[in-house]
Amino acid sequence: MSGPAPRPTSAPAVVVRELDLWYGAFHALRRVSLDVPARGVTALIGPSGCGKSTLLRCMNRMNDLVPGVRVQGTLQVHGADAYAPRTDVEALRRRVGMVFQRPNPFPLSVFDNVAYGPRAHGAPTRGARARAALADRVEGALRAVGLWEALADRLDEDALRLAPEQQQRLCVARMLATEPEVLLFDEPCSALDPIATRLVEELMLALGERWPVIVVTHSMQQARRCSAHAAFMLLGELVEAGATAELFERARDPRTADYVAGRFG
Repeated sequence: MSGPAPRPTSAPAVVVRELDLWYGAFHALRRVSLDVPARGVTALIGPSGCGKSTLLRCMNRMNDLVPGVRVQGTLQVHGADAYAPRTDVEALRRRVGMVFQRPNPFPLSVFDNVAYGPRAHGAPTRGARARAALADRVEGALRAVGLWEALADRLDEDALRLAPEQQQRLCVARMLATEPEVLLFDEPCSALDPIATRLVEELMLALGERWPVIVVTHSMQQARRCSAHAAFMLLGELVEAGATAELFERARDPRTADYVAGRFG
């Protein structure tokens, strides 16, 4: 599908430096620093409550919706400071799309789910040319997630009638229709069966060939199958990050080695 021009692959897509986050008095992230490559899948791993999802939600400022949240440090998306005072948060969330744990299609048709973002962000809808452009964008997004052949004749169908795996792919298509630059996945397979999980993992790998994909997962097997890079978090700290194979086979920190070996967590 169409999208922003490819960026140089040498510069990281997301750069996090000395990031702290508090929910009220609770110190959830502690001096986190991380570089996310401009292509490929990066997995955030660690036990429950370690800060993986909190870090992910910092990247599109979804944590702003939590009362009492406070952030200190820097986080840049393709060189732009996400927490600068003049940052347009809505524009940031268009640039940094997100898919959640459970499929959450809107109670609308398949077509209207995918078209929702472009319409909400001001894409023209009047006139034959505008409608054709929107239809092309919907088709491109559905093709990108491998749903076009299955749903081309069902675009008017209620999206809630789709199988869970198709619903999750539809949510990815809805994200892609806004032409984001970074893709976030927060445990996208936690509500899916093994067959559906495999299909979504294959989709993330395919998307990683073009976009930076960051996925939170509790599954060490999924992290090994899907990611080229991984970051291990524990108690709000980023313990270690690097190539996934290195992290799993030659971890520098004994806490990382113990976690990926299943000795705790």
